[in-house]
Amino acid sequence: MASGPGLGVITAAGILGRLGDPNRFASLAAIRSFTGLVPRVSQSGLTGRHGPPTRAGDPGLRETAFKAADLARHVDPTLASRYHDLVVNKGKHHNSALCTLAAMLITRLAACWRNGTLYELRDTDGREISEAEGRAICATQYKIDKTDRAKTLIRRRSQRLKANTTSRRDQESLSAPAAGSSANQPTNAARRTPQRA
Repeated sequence: MASGPGLGVITAAGILGRLGDPNRFASLAAIRSFTGLVPRVSQSGLTGRHGPPTRAGDPGLRETAFKAADLARHVDPTLASRYHDLVVNKGKHHNSALCTLAAMLITRLAACWRNGTLYELRDTDGREISEAEGRAICATQYKIDKTDRAKTLIRRRSQRLKANTTSRRDQESLSAPAAGSSANQPTNAARRTPQRA
């Protein structure tokens, strides 16, 4: 685990100590689920959406993985590329993007441990690179400056404002029945029947 990008012996030991033997899990998906870094899924009928992380499992493992991901994104171009896409293109918050990276990193570290191999740094085209090359690529190609973060913040605020101002009634189908009690509303038959004095 210490071969992970930007990780020292202490961080690697912290991850392994809290995760335990990765071979005890049936799959890598089970390891991700154990960390609590996978998104909660809310499903209703035919729709479903991803929410915040489940936060199941060991909070110390999540915290260590979160910090490790923040270090690794400055060394591993594949993680830096994913972080850049999440923050700049998809408008995700820094913490949300790091949760995604932490789940990816834990999965990769566990796969290396289970296969008995070292973590290999690669460029986004698959070419094996050194740690120095990785740092240089991350610093030049995937740097996020204050302007990018400001644009992301503006986009998130406008999305939040739009979500708050659009009422549920505005989102209803035009063919759907009106919301609210129908007890006070006359039926179609009552509307057609003339009132007698």
